[in-house]
Amino acid sequence: MTDERAAGQVPFPDARVHFGIFFQGVNHTTIWSDLTSGSQIDFETFRRVATTAERGLFDAFFLGEGLRLREQDGKLLDTDIAGRPDAVTQLAALAGITDRIGLVATQNTTYNEPADLARRLSGLDVLSGGRAGWNAVTTDNAWTGANFRRGGYLDHSQRYERAAEFLRVAREIWDSWPDDAIAPSRHSAGWLRGGVRRVERDNEHFRASITPTLPRSPQGHPVIFQAGVSPAGRDFAAAHAEVIFSPHGTHFDDALAFAHDIRRRLVDAGRPADDIRILPGTQIVLAEKQSEVEEKARWVLENQITGATALSLVGQVWGRDLSGYDPDGPLPHEDPDDSAIGGTRGAQRDGQSRLAIAQQWRALAEEKKLSLRQVAVATSFRSGFQGTPGRVADELTRWVRNGASDGFNISPYLVPTGLDEIVDWLIPELQERGSYRTAYTGTTLREHLELRPPLTRR
Repeated sequence: MTDERAAGQVPFPDARVHFGIFFQGVNHTTIWSDLTSGSQIDFETFRRVATTAERGLFDAFFLGEGLRLREQDGKLLDTDIAGRPDAVTQLAALAGITDRIGLVATQNTTYNEPADLARRLSGLDVLSGGRAGWNAVTTDNAWTGANFRRGGYLDHSQRYERAAEFLRVAREIWDSWPDDAIAPSRHSAGWLRGGVRRVERDNEHFRASITPTLPRSPQGHPVIFQAGVSPAGRDFAAAHAEVIFSPHGTHFDDALAFAHDIRRRLVDAGRPADDIRILPGTQIVLAEKQSEVEEKARWVLENQITGATALSLVGQVWGRDLSGYDPDGPLPHEDPDDSAIGGTRGAQRDGQSRLAIAQQWRALAEEKKLSLRQVAVATSFRSGFQGTPGRVADELTRWVRNGASDGFNISPYLVPTGLDEIVDWLIPELQERGSYRTAYTGTTLREHLELRPPLTRR
């Protein structure tokens, strides 16, 4: 603890919480079986979530994207939510029914091409008046690559090289129209005044000659989000990103260490230490009374990990179909083979030894007399905050004013109603503490996030 904190002072006493809503699409943590849960595909669900977030003065609506449904043992994972319309298409539709909230599309740099993707993102940015963001993700697995003619995958070490070059090309495309490119009067000799720069590339990643079709939006470029937390991912964020979406949204000390590391890497990359907004993903469970918090949190967790989901999660570790097992019975008596867990189910345990995990789980089950489902619940990767609105508001304010994050990307456990309590209960408490805006003061996503101009426009 620093002397400043020991004295009761905080480094950012006027910091305010930034909120985004993370609409995941494919996952098992959204309680799709609840009577209040809506479709994951119908536009009405997206409309309801986005307009509720805008009513709550959120910075952004953040849409997950995937080019393939998740699988386990070669079969579609039917315990998952499976609703993923194309992100840019969905956000373009939302741009027409919202006025201020940012619209962030997750898009892959491994299996897209700059000329096409940069144009689509620029189109979203221009049509929304400067509210677009791009969560630039990479993929190195062959199962997604199987969708594409070239197949295969990029080596892990190469995916960030391609992503960096992808972003450089995209930014050149967005910068290709000069500020005064469009003629100021209908009496001008031509509609375009001044040239549009052609973007040329011929290297190991891209071969293209591109004539960009759109001017810049009011915010200059779409805001660049990044979600990698490996050392390579952190370096990539420090060099290229403006917002980082991290998994450190539960434990304060972990989040603070991550934030310090990102700020150090920013300085090493020649950028100001505050040049990135850190928005960890999190879940928030609220109850009006403290006596109700534990029961509600337990209801959420038990509905997220149903019997079928528990069998699927444990089956991932055992490497076999356990659908015939009793989820309220014991763990399987047979040992899994000692191979590493693959990544088709997601990356949470990717690469870990099956046998080592099974041994840990058996010890836990024996010590605490747990069933298979109870082990799945106890070992799940859970994130977030639980409590009354006032207590959660105090904690979120502590995070941003001590520099552990700049805000949070909220994954609601119910869709589309999961933001209602946050907007109606939590945000007024934050506003009362002076740690949340009371109105939008800008019109672009860059302004909401209080970001500097794009890196190439400074």
